[in-house]
Amino acid sequence: MKDTPRTDRRKLRIKDVLCRRQRDLTLVMNNIHDPHNVSAILRSCDAFAVPDVHLLYVGQPFPEVGRKSSASARKWVRRIRHRDAGEMVQRLEGQGLCLIRTGFGPQSIPLPEWDFTRPTAVILGNEHSGVQEDLEQMVAQEIFIPMQGMVQSLNVSVAAAVILYEAFRQRHQAGLLEERALPGDRQDELYHEWIQK
Repeated sequence: MKDTPRTDRRKLRIKDVLCRRQRDLTLVMNNIHDPHNVSAILRSCDAFAVPDVHLLYVGQPFPEVGRKSSASARKWVRRIRHRDAGEMVQRLEGQGLCLIRTGFGPQSIPLPEWDFTRPTAVILGNEHSGVQEDLEQMVAQEIFIPMQGMVQSLNVSVAAAVILYEAFRQRHQAGLLEERALPGDRQDELYHEWIQK
């Protein structure tokens, strides 16, 4: 069967998107329970070229991600599940990623001061209790989003979008988006997977 102009456009779109997926930028969602927040975070990951997101859920079920609320971003962002914080940290560090978490501790640095041109995994904590205690002890570095109003923090999904935009901005400014793209064989693998969706 011949491709139609619509399927040709879709194939080109998929190739174009895959060319910008970043191989060394990811998020970790730690016990984030609101499925709407999870879905919104997935949408931001897709928007800012993050191919994978890690879900660390300890003592809680993994979130159900609805098709409607995620605007189908769940199809384009791979979710990797973890139950053990130590194993996850070891795995991410083994991939050469610098781990940083969100928070307001005394050593926390403002978001723009973190160098996102480095391979980075950002850990987002639970909406109410933050990053779980054992993970907090394993990841010393911490960032916060400078706020100019009376409210001290943003909703976790909004914070994720702000953080990912800053990472995108820094990488774009440094001319690294293409350089940091997924390797060609991974792009090919995802292309054949995505074309079926």
